[in-house]
Amino acid sequence: MTGGTQISLSVDYPANEQGDRNITQLLLRAAEVHPNSGLRFCIGSADEPTLFQTYPELLDKARRLLSGLRAQGKKPGDKVALLVESPREFISVFWACLLGGLVPCPLVPLRGDPERWSSQLRHIDRLLDKALLIVDETLAAELPQGTGVTAVSLEHLYGFAPAEDLYDAEPDELALLVLTSGSTGNSKAVMLSHGNLLASMAGKNGYHRLTADDITLNWVSFDHVAALLECHMLPLYAGAQQVHVEAQVVLKEPLEFLRLIARHEVTATFTPNFLLGLLNGAVAGLGDTGESLDLSRLRHIISGGEAVVCATGQTFLDGFAGFGLSPTVLWPAFGMTETCAGSIYSTGFPAVDAGQEFASLGMPVRGLAMRIADEGNQQLPEGQVGELQLSGPMITTGYYNNGQATADAFTADGWFRSGDLGRVDEGRLTLVGRSKDSIIVNGVNYYSHDIETALEQLDGVAKSYVAAFPTRAEGADTEQLVIAFHSEVPTDDEAGLFRLLTAVRSTVVMHWGFRPSLLLPLPVAAFPKTSLGKIQRSLMRKRLEAGGFDAEVGAVQELMSRQLGGYTAPEGATERQLAAIYAEMFETTPEKISATASFFDLGGTSLDILRLRLNVAQRLGVDDLQIITVLTAPTVRALAARIAADRAPGERPYDPIVPMQVSGTKTPLFCVHPGVGEVLVFVNLAKYFVADRPFYALRARGFNRGEKPFSSFAEMVSTYVQAIRAKQPHGPYALAGYSYGGAVAFEIAKALEAEGERVDFVGSFNLPPHIKYRMEELDFVETAANLAFFLALINKKQSLELPEQLRGLPKEKQLQHFIDIAPADRLTELDLTAEKFAAWADLADGLTGLGRSYRPSGTTRSMTVFYAVPLRGTKEDWLANELRRWDDYTTEPNSYIDVPGEHYTLMGPQHVAAFQAILRRELDRAMGDDSEGVVR
Repeated sequence: MTGGTQISLSVDYPANEQGDRNITQLLLRAAEVHPNSGLRFCIGSADEPTLFQTYPELLDKARRLLSGLRAQGKKPGDKVALLVESPREFISVFWACLLGGLVPCPLVPLRGDPERWSSQLRHIDRLLDKALLIVDETLAAELPQGTGVTAVSLEHLYGFAPAEDLYDAEPDELALLVLTSGSTGNSKAVMLSHGNLLASMAGKNGYHRLTADDITLNWVSFDHVAALLECHMLPLYAGAQQVHVEAQVVLKEPLEFLRLIARHEVTATFTPNFLLGLLNGAVAGLGDTGESLDLSRLRHIISGGEAVVCATGQTFLDGFAGFGLSPTVLWPAFGMTETCAGSIYSTGFPAVDAGQEFASLGMPVRGLAMRIADEGNQQLPEGQVGELQLSGPMITTGYYNNGQATADAFTADGWFRSGDLGRVDEGRLTLVGRSKDSIIVNGVNYYSHDIETALEQLDGVAKSYVAAFPTRAEGADTEQLVIAFHSEVPTDDEAGLFRLLTAVRSTVVMHWGFRPSLLLPLPVAAFPKTSLGKIQRSLMRKRLEAGGFDAEVGAVQELMSRQLGGYTAPEGATERQLAAIYAEMFETTPEKISATASFFDLGGTSLDILRLRLNVAQRLGVDDLQIITVLTAPTVRALAARIAADRAPGERPYDPIVPMQVSGTKTPLFCVHPGVGEVLVFVNLAKYFVADRPFYALRARGFNRGEKPFSSFAEMVSTYVQAIRAKQPHGPYALAGYSYGGAVAFEIAKALEAEGERVDFVGSFNLPPHIKYRMEELDFVETAANLAFFLALINKKQSLELPEQLRGLPKEKQLQHFIDIAPADRLTELDLTAEKFAAWADLADGLTGLGRSYRPSGTTRSMTVFYAVPLRGTKEDWLANELRRWDDYTTEPNSYIDVPGEHYTLMGPQHVAAFQAILRRELDRAMGDDSEGVVR
């Protein structure tokens, strides 16, 4: 075991009211006593079809899967990691484990980030004693390689007869492991025994009072303990019917939460506070449409995971009262993985919390004791603030294979240390903060050290002087993130600081998926540290909220305003509406949105383009706003003009130049598209060039109405050369290309040099000079499959298998199949129809055809080749046998630069910060912008 000696805490499990001795008896009893009840799985939104599975059917399926697990050699006590996204499939294999005495541990995939995903899987493999990993068919194709994990696709567990002999566990035996939040390499596995779970069910239902007549709703994924216990085991315990829908249905359209409640006559459900805030913003639109919702059967909404803001909760209750919502339906609650989810409930909201900013959390369930303790773990009187500590049969006994963490989590007299600061008033708990270093945003825990480690890798950020901590404005629906850091940029380099602020913000967005509310460049003295060098984030938060950093906050705002070009008032109705949309997205007021400020400079990322498109469609009636339009016209003024132009008849002239960002005084960089012809892949990379050098992307011809694709490689190169010279008439030039674009950039460099111009930088992002071999492997259906994979319409396994399956079909049916199996949300995000996908596939196939005829010849002065893990083979072979062939086509030595990631991920969220730093450094050297000088 790791981290010290595992300690065991003796727990007296009381006899539960139903006489169960282990958690498997919940399913056995439900199947016998409530054979007509069960689980309803929603395929999509509230008006789409559902699948119903009775409890006897669930039991039968679980027993069959148990036989499959036993065929894999699994026996009682073995650990099984579950990487299964479908609620229906997850629940079945979860119960298969429990029925056989196996110990399941739910996981969540880390798509788009192979290195973090690999780190997670290696950590889980070590932590859980080389547990078997069960994956669904889709994820099996996407798993990163080389982790050493033993993985079995779920489909290999089917086809067996139901297991007859089920395992009869003792109450103190381990039933379930649930991972804590944290970075991929340090998550802890919370141990929950059968006795813990049974005590929790009895305690919860003392409040919930669920019966077989109830119907519950869950939209939270099963790696979250509330989904597994509050929203699945508890209704099973009571024989109630349960409805499950995947999280993205509700997160994409919050009103679907209420529509599902109304359609299925739900009586109990769960949601964090942030969703209530989103629903408050949507209620007006619901009234405008005249949509009818009957919420009268809903008895309670448990709200946990983050603090309930009283104003948000009251607004929610008032806003939906006209739809039959009870004024006492909202129950603020407290729970942790270590307490088997909800364990303290408040049934008195809003009356008991009048005049308070945050709702109190009520009283503990039967069997749970709580106390507020001082630093010496001595109980404090009511009304005094200290650490919340808990004791009872539903409390974990510790963390699997981590004795040190277990010892740290308990006091000498056996109380669990929650890490939360609170007080008790008349027996009711109120939390006032946390002693643990985490931030809760939209109900999800994020650990400070995780993002601090990522930010310390950025050039210009001082090591060990980064602090990520929460703040909460009065009335806010969730906590907000503050990033304080010490900048190593010279104090007189305002453009450099602006660029660093942009890089910090972009890194947070790509790492965690949301932007920080405040960036604070501070002097070293502003970071209080302990004697061991640990930054005291809580002190920094107190100083911020007391106004101690107001001057620094104001200075950052002024700097951002200056760098964004000052303020220009929007003119006309369209500009004002767009300014209001931008303001809402970036959490400011319309009066602060200049008509000339770029969507991306304000903080927008590729993740925000969908929200922008949806807002523009709803408020301006523009249903076909193209992603490329946002890229080429990112300011309020430019976007308003493009919307007006698009409404006018006629065709726009083709211009291959897409200005990804235009600030900075250094020589512009022109980047050529990959083989799919589009330039979206450069969005996140370009953000790091703000206030440094303009970044232009070259987009293939054929995307817009009436455009004809290039007829030859030479025509493409000639067209790009003309466009580049129109933008920058004379050298020195800086060029680069990603994948296929590397060969195009080489030809552009040759053409410019033939015209007597200097080309000081030609970059190839992971492509050798000879591309025809790869192009000749690709027929039309292979190209379409690669395009579908590039667009995340299909998974890796499908991209490899579908071409052979579809090759005999007519072209139209091949293309339609990709659309039929693509996720509907992704098609909406890309504004992609069958017709548009067919046109894109034809364009990509045309570019592939041009590549088949391409033969490199002649020379340019030199190349800078950035190499990552190739599509096939090793990095070393790729460099030695393919990439170094560029030496045959240059007159001076080339530079070969090792970059992290793989071919498809070198500019992805995990690697773009490192890649941009390397790329910008090489550009500065080549263009003579490096003040320190370089020896090549």
